[in-house]
Amino acid sequence: MVSMNRRDLLAGALATGATLAAAPASVFAQAAPDPRTRRLLEVAQREVARAGAQLWRRDLVGIADFGLHSSLPRFHFVNLDNGTADSVLVTHGSGSDPEHDGWLNAYSNLHDSWATSRGAYITWEWYEGRFGTSVRLGGLDETNSNAFPRAIVMHAADYATPEHVARWGRLGRSNGCFAFGPDVFPRALTRMMGGRLLFADSLGIGPDGGSVAQPQQATPDFRAMAAENSAS
Repeated sequence: MVSMNRRDLLAGALATGATLAAAPASVFAQAAPDPRTRRLLEVAQREVARAGAQLWRRDLVGIADFGLHSSLPRFHFVNLDNGTADSVLVTHGSGSDPEHDGWLNAYSNLHDSWATSRGAYITWEWYEGRFGTSVRLGGLDETNSNAFPRAIVMHAADYATPEHVARWGRLGRSNGCFAFGPDVFPRALTRMMGGRLLFADSLGIGPDGGSVAQPQQATPDFRAMAAENSAS
């Protein structure tokens, strides 16, 4: 065994300190996410814990923040393994926004309401359907329990692109599905499918982590909408 005296230990400690002092600041900055990311991580951790054993994977969480206007990136891919988040555009349902002004008025779980449902979803497998490759979703809450029979899924759509926002000032609307631009959807597919959590709510988390004010809007008559849509 090689012994070290106090002089050797001191020299080693000084060398280590010099190395740390010379390290770039970015190495240490990675440990402190920005305020918005911190809030998203808190929501993701809370909802993963609430979903419990119903989830198959807990590394990535999708958060749809419908407290933001549809022209803004409001679907957040939250990575719980490395503490990061990145954001893209996502649509809401036409029943939740009858004025088509880009703001979500309210949520509904009714069949044929064409509305967005609030709550936690589990992502299932992908399949080929009306909108091409899509990801099936299962509702985990009473507020979105009809997600599967309503065919609420993740899919690609041309009305969910930055070009659509540039032309109209807002995204188009789905029938309650989470629609992404064709260039973005492959990322959503590979990151989210296979038993991960998707959580939808009006959080209103702004770029600086603060809360965004949402306009007051009337709650749609979802039963009347559903009756009209089912008859058409």
